[in-house]
Amino acid sequence: MATRKSAAKPNVSAEELLQYYKDMLLIRRFEEKAGQLYGMGLIGGFCHLYIGQEAVVVGLEAAAEEGDKRITTYRDHGHMLACGMDPKGVMAELTGREGGYSKGKGGSMHMFSREKHFYGGHGIVGANVPLGTGLAFADKYLENDRVTFCYFGDGAANQGQVYESYNMAELWDLPIVYVIENNQYAMGTSVKRATKSKSLWERGAAFGIPGEAVDGMDVLAVKAAGDKAVKHCRAGEGPYILEVNTYRYRGHSMSDPAKYRTREEVQKMRDERDPIENIRKMLVDGKHASEDDLKAVDKEVKDTINGAADFAKESPEPDLDELWTDIYSKELPQGEAI
Repeated sequence: MATRKSAAKPNVSAEELLQYYKDMLLIRRFEEKAGQLYGMGLIGGFCHLYIGQEAVVVGLEAAAEEGDKRITTYRDHGHMLACGMDPKGVMAELTGREGGYSKGKGGSMHMFSREKHFYGGHGIVGANVPLGTGLAFADKYLENDRVTFCYFGDGAANQGQVYESYNMAELWDLPIVYVIENNQYAMGTSVKRATKSKSLWERGAAFGIPGEAVDGMDVLAVKAAGDKAVKHCRAGEGPYILEVNTYRYRGHSMSDPAKYRTREEVQKMRDERDPIENIRKMLVDGKHASEDDLKAVDKEVKDTINGAADFAKESPEPDLDELWTDIYSKELPQGEAI
């Protein structure tokens, strides 16, 4: 039975609130720098920025525990940074350098980190959903009390493989949180034009999967919903769906001029709903941090991002011999050498 009731906002400490601010600012500044490097020709191919959506992944990572998994689509830089991957390795991968997480061979959409339990970055719309379901199946089989966060967008929510995955996940009570990052536009098509459903999370009701809609511009609301969803999964009650309503400020990708919406619409969201500005105001109004404190945080974050950009520029391009590596696994799943 689906539910509409949202969890109460968590009572977090000033230190946690400041950490959320710093984590979201890290993603924002990283993506701004990535946009600059793209304009300079140092990043090629596809590049999808996460600017505006920072509260989604920061809020959900705050609800995760060590060993939990995450898998997402092509707008993935924010997810990597939020789970603790090094900005240097991410930026180097974006620029196609040897020091990148995929040795410069994956680019924006294809990075992985077994250490941080990050399983991509996937360029095919909706293709990560059955893969995430498989990750959760492995955890259920191993009885390790882990949860998988499977992120996808409002456009992917119309893909058939999503519903095949829902059916299997509910049938087997898999510990997975399906996170629909509804940023209101599937490439250039408004969600209002792409679906007749009043909501996307309620589609899970056909399979008996509970869920709720969440304000994705409020990191505390996302954290509360994430806590509720994770508790449901760890209790062995099967999957949970979160439709996190957010908004991207930039186009679908760096090559998108975003002419399908007005500048006034975007500016209104920036002025009234910006997730980072909302937390900044909360910190200052609550006297948890001064303006000077937050300026110092911004400088620290900028220094980190500038360091990542310098590392990427200085890292060499991969050797041509790398064209022949990482094609086949050296070991079979059973552990026998090939």
